[in-house]
Amino acid sequence: MEPALADKVVVIESTSAAVADRVADRFLTRVKARTRNGRIAHVALTGGSMSGTVLQAIAQHPKTPLIDWSLVHFWWGDERFVPAGDDDRNALQARRALLDRIDVPAENIHEMAAADGGLTLDEAAVAYAAELARFGTDDDPWPSFAVCFLGVGADGHVASLFPDRIEVTVADAAVLPVRDSPKPPAERITLTRPVINTSKRVWLVLTGADKASALGLALAGASYTNVPAAGAKGRKRTVFFVDEAAAAEVPEDLIDQSY
Repeated sequence: MEPALADKVVVIESTSAAVADRVADRFLTRVKARTRNGRIAHVALTGGSMSGTVLQAIAQHPKTPLIDWSLVHFWWGDERFVPAGDDDRNALQARRALLDRIDVPAENIHEMAAADGGLTLDEAAVAYAAELARFGTDDDPWPSFAVCFLGVGADGHVASLFPDRIEVTVADAAVLPVRDSPKPPAERITLTRPVINTSKRVWLVLTGADKASALGLALAGASYTNVPAAGAKGRKRTVFFVDEAAAAEVPEDLIDQSY
């Protein structure tokens, strides 16, 4: 039986490379199961160096050619509002690491607008909400992600939901513009907690000793306004994939190496 919404489990690997390999294998197994009978799998990607390592591991995995990528739609949990060719763009990083290396239709890749795309920051957030709504469910004006990937900052932020800022508390919108981000670049676009938390599975991937405190607080049930990672929960599973360096403060009863 799968854990209830509030349950969180931790999978620990020795190194960041081993974490990436573990996540890649679990991801491809999950997508294969989801699409086996022709069902669509919506996936939300994240940014950051660890995300790129995971996506590269997926691209190189022997199971990757077995996936019908025409049934998979890729989205982003957040994006840096910079020009399309800027190396800071999460979408550009994902294309280089994975998307340009698999046979996924262009219309299945749902990027947030770039700063040089003709839309203002606010218009870009509205446009992405409208794109999500095209694939909405009976319950919500957005898709339910089969897997929502999230990185976790040393401050506990996920997507572009930063501690003690208004964006993390918003419950009546799907997508928000972010200004004066505490982490550069200053302008961003982010999904909100309601969208993240209607995902079937939320997978938080974090490595390094600098993430140990944030991970410990998230697992201990800290306030999501102070530690946004504590408020990210999948409907079926919430899994933290971490390396040993980040796992210093993980309670033993939350470790599930079988996942």
